[in-house]
Amino acid sequence: MSIPAAEQPTNDPVYELDHVRRVFDPAGRRPVVAVDDLSLRLDKGARLGIVGESGSGKSTLIRMMAALDRPTAGSIRFHGTAIEGLPERHLGFLRAKVQMVFQDPRSSLNPRMTVADIICEPLRSRLLRTRSDVPTDQAARLARVLDAVGLPADSGKRYPHEFSGGQRQRIAIARALAPSPEVLIADEPVSALDVSVRAQVLNLLDELVDDFGLTLVFVSHDLMVVRHICNEVLVMRRGKVEEAGPTEQVYAAPAAAYTAELLAAVPRIRLD
Repeated sequence: MSIPAAEQPTNDPVYELDHVRRVFDPAGRRPVVAVDDLSLRLDKGARLGIVGESGSGKSTLIRMMAALDRPTAGSIRFHGTAIEGLPERHLGFLRAKVQMVFQDPRSSLNPRMTVADIICEPLRSRLLRTRSDVPTDQAARLARVLDAVGLPADSGKRYPHEFSGGQRQRIAIARALAPSPEVLIADEPVSALDVSVRAQVLNLLDELVDDFGLTLVFVSHDLMVVRHICNEVLVMRRGKVEEAGPTEQVYAAPAAAYTAELLAAVPRIRLD
């Protein structure tokens, strides 16, 4: 369950964020508060959807959770360990357990690497290769994740440009699965895809979360996508949490006026 930390019971969470704030202060320009006093808790097995308009702080939040960015203030704990101040060389435990799938597979996959090298790259990381919880048989792991995402066994010999957009996102998902993570963070993973393949990739993610026993953090501006794949939702606006709770409860009876506005803006198709 993923609700503000003060409302949670006291069992061991995967993530705890307490009063996290991120301010970008570019030289000569007004500071931008991307995330403002945000607290949440993420329990094992949760499927948390983070929604909000562009600029609401969604991507900044998940980048901090993945330690790709650091908060200006506040604490981010992963299984009880504060990660906000750790140097990269001490983040191996997090890199092994938290993987990301980005919005555009064209920019997140190296065009000069074969699919096999792309997928196995995390397994060769200096931070991960000595960890006992990371697979060591690269060929076996490659075969396993290619099969899991529905790509042919010989895909590893090819290059990203030889695949369609939907297939490239499957490659990105396979790469994220390769080190056997606990948490999968997906940042708008279908928004760059053709409408015809979005449902296929979403259904695949839905299945993989169950098959691999993952905890999911799913960012999207599409509220119906979040309703399909997530059991918890966090609504952000201007860096703050407007509302959080079970997805069906929030969608059926939103407590915040902003959430109600977002839901009212979702197109509805009448079938007469």
